[in-house]
Amino acid sequence: MAGKNWYELNNPEEIVSPTLLVYPDRIEKNIALMISIIGDVTRLRPHIKTHKTAEIIEMQMQHGIQKFKCATIAEAELLAQCDAKDILLSMQPVGANLNRFFKLIATYPNSVFSTIVDNEFTVGLISEMAAFNKIIVPLFLDLNTGMNRTGIEPNDNAVKLFKQIAVDPNLYARGMHAYDGHIRNTDIKLRKQACDAAFDLVISLKNKIKACGLEVETLVMGGSPTFPIHAARQNIETSPGTTVLWDERYGTSFRDMPFLPAAVLLTRIISKPKEGIICLDLGHKAIAPEMDLPRVKIFGLEDAEQIGQSEEHLVLRYSKSENLRIGDVFYGIPMHICPTVAKYSKVLTVEDSQITGAWQIAARDHQIQI
Repeated sequence: MAGKNWYELNNPEEIVSPTLLVYPDRIEKNIALMISIIGDVTRLRPHIKTHKTAEIIEMQMQHGIQKFKCATIAEAELLAQCDAKDILLSMQPVGANLNRFFKLIATYPNSVFSTIVDNEFTVGLISEMAAFNKIIVPLFLDLNTGMNRTGIEPNDNAVKLFKQIAVDPNLYARGMHAYDGHIRNTDIKLRKQACDAAFDLVISLKNKIKACGLEVETLVMGGSPTFPIHAARQNIETSPGTTVLWDERYGTSFRDMPFLPAAVLLTRIISKPKEGIICLDLGHKAIAPEMDLPRVKIFGLEDAEQIGQSEEHLVLRYSKSENLRIGDVFYGIPMHICPTVAKYSKVLTVEDSQITGAWQIAARDHQIQI
């Protein structure tokens, strides 16, 4: 007998809890929606930090996506193993990771690797290493348009740094990169205003660089919340990531983006320590714990209050707890899916309420081989 809801399993008693379930048919619809929104698959450079799986990369490639963005060397290597053609490492490599970046280039010649930079020291170091290895390395200038996390502010110093890249025979100034993750207005009109203001800084800088006789070939812009706004622009690449699996935080905040939740946690009641209190096996080790409670939308327990969490336990206050039994199964959508996925070595795939297989979170660790 099929489950009553899209997320329910026919045989949950056979599944270990907690576990993370993914729904390939929904993932497929989300990928198609991403392409529909942008209208030109060549302008999509999806981020794989959300899922870190070969199977989803392959699904995206089957839709014609060949450009990708990633945050770690392991993710870049996974993309190369999937034969992705164009891979942008969007975490400036330093220390041993810079050596690993050059090893990636040597090991996977069928993929083009680029990365981001925001300072003269790193640019100089990459240039020296490129010269030693007798290659030319493509670089994107990373811009800080308000996130205040990485990047150089889009001012005259940025023009100077872009020039440094452009005139260096060991480097290729491929373009500029700006992540505007600080823009999270729930109202699409306000989000667009903030996004446009940040983008104006990028265009102004691009024009200054052009006035110096240099071209900015490619702009890589935004993340998931600003994806539909940047998608409407011309001649830029967009980098949505969470859109492929979606989560409750984005689903609630950005109702203008009709992506489907495609990853669900299966959990069980493990204790009823006192009247009105229940405990699930959904602790810090099973779900992203970096934000305030609630950390998951639990179907059937929407009116319960999440009051505490520890390594293995999630405690809820629930006035109807007498109706529940120890061992009862519940399903929940994480508030933040990206770090939740990274807590699992594999996810189970679900089709028509049945478990159909398992996908390894292949780039979960910071190292695969390189």
